[in-house]
Amino acid sequence: MNKEEEENRFMHPQHKRNTVEKEPAPAEPVVTAGEMRELDRLAMEKYGIPGLVLMENAGRATCTCMNDELGGLAGRTVVVFVGPGNNGGDGLVVARHALQAGASPLLVYGGAPENLRGDAAVNRDIALRLELEYLVFDPDKEEDLLELILSRHARCPVLCLVDALFGTGLSREIQGRYRDLVHLINRLGREFSWPVVAVDMPSGLESDTGRILGCAVRADLTVTYGLAKPAHYLHGGELTGSVRVVDISIPARAVARVHPDGERIRAAVFDLLPARTPASHKGSHGHLLVAGGSAGMTGAAILACRAGLRSGCGLVSAVVPSDLNAVFEHNLVEAMTIPLPCSRACLSQDDLEVILDAAAARQAVVLGPGLGTAETTAALVVALYREMDPPAVVDADALNILAAADIDPADHRGARLLTPHPGEMARLLAVSSRDVQEDRIGAARELARLCGPGSVVVLKGAGTVVARDDGRWALNTTGNPGLAVGGSGDVLSGLIGGLLARGMSPWDAARVGVHAHGLAADQLARKRPYGFLATELAARLPRALCQPKIKET
Repeated sequence: MNKEEEENRFMHPQHKRNTVEKEPAPAEPVVTAGEMRELDRLAMEKYGIPGLVLMENAGRATCTCMNDELGGLAGRTVVVFVGPGNNGGDGLVVARHALQAGASPLLVYGGAPENLRGDAAVNRDIALRLELEYLVFDPDKEEDLLELILSRHARCPVLCLVDALFGTGLSREIQGRYRDLVHLINRLGREFSWPVVAVDMPSGLESDTGRILGCAVRADLTVTYGLAKPAHYLHGGELTGSVRVVDISIPARAVARVHPDGERIRAAVFDLLPARTPASHKGSHGHLLVAGGSAGMTGAAILACRAGLRSGCGLVSAVVPSDLNAVFEHNLVEAMTIPLPCSRACLSQDDLEVILDAAAARQAVVLGPGLGTAETTAALVVALYREMDPPAVVDADALNILAAADIDPADHRGARLLTPHPGEMARLLAVSSRDVQEDRIGAARELARLCGPGSVVVLKGAGTVVARDDGRWALNTTGNPGLAVGGSGDVLSGLIGGLLARGMSPWDAARVGVHAHGLAADQLARKRPYGFLATELAARLPRALCQPKIKET
């Protein structure tokens, strides 16, 4: 054992040299439509699993989920809307297994059944031999179809509507008769409260982005095959309802060969938190510096400091405008302040060297909460972004300043972790907020790439995206609308900053941070769905970070 190894042996994990990222196991991959096509191809061509077997497994698993989520199938009507491709074939298998379970399936083909090809055609022929009742949708006779379904319901109550029109491969807007069918499914679900079950993906929802392609089915339950897709979690899963991921025999070796770039963040990510030894002290758990606050906006920086303390960080200091120091001292009993001699009501460029010296003595920095955008503050932010050595969370006004400045976002020393909301992201990329929302993963990956090696981006919102410069990305599914309150983003930046100070890599700190932040909000929402404050959110962080692993669905 050499001298460095001997020293590392007795050091707290975040202070060990050359610390490498740990990986929680098992990760839950999330795949794009292209990656899913490649998985299907490998399963069939390399591993010899027939497409019919995959389709059979998909339909059978969907029926099992329907039975589990909606109740027994026996003696109920299941209306299956059959599309023109393999998604329609999956629906035909669902109908057959529903029949086997004692249900009474009714097939509604979107187009001529004879136009189905391949495995879907095989299952069409089986349905014909089983004499399953079917009809071909005629947009001019929509009311006749409605009357038929209602007459069926009177004799044999409808259990659910199954959307098997289009799956994950859809890339163009739905038009014509299929548009009419999407509207009909939504109408039936809304007016008669019949649950809608989507096969793989609600029809009309673009798999990779969650963008609506003209129109889309609003599902109560989505059963997806093999692995989850981005649209299942983006935008809070507004159209997917409850998502069940089922095994259809895609080999794990195929997934390893494809090596998807995306993942869903799960509770196992808390395994990445540094261990705390009995002999540890405040200096063992890192020192965070917060640079923020201005007249009228001291609360944002105070919240970031509180969240840093609640992260398990050992020490937190704040560089503050001298005229506002009393406000910070009064509200931050556990943190320290560094009043800046040249900064009065806002942080000033004249205090650059003081702040750089303070940053050099800390393990991480949070830059941005409540800064304001005064000219002298803007010049300071640009200089700090470029010159600070420690890893830094860049948030709020600091992001708006960088967006307005003519600088190379990759021009910086230490690692940078940016935490924009969609509006801030739009300004950073010089696009519209709508462009960002229509491709949240793409936007986050692009900004991380532009920011260069070691950079991570957290695009906040329903279905928060974490992306890093090498193209990897992750989706978070904790959190709820109660987070739509001032200060919740400041709590997130302080939390991630505290985790960085504890020695975590930017990628790990971001994933742990967004998951714990959302989990704390979910715990608060159990008592009231909204109306909790950012101070309450910060106070809840330790319980979220220390929550025992629980079974997730």
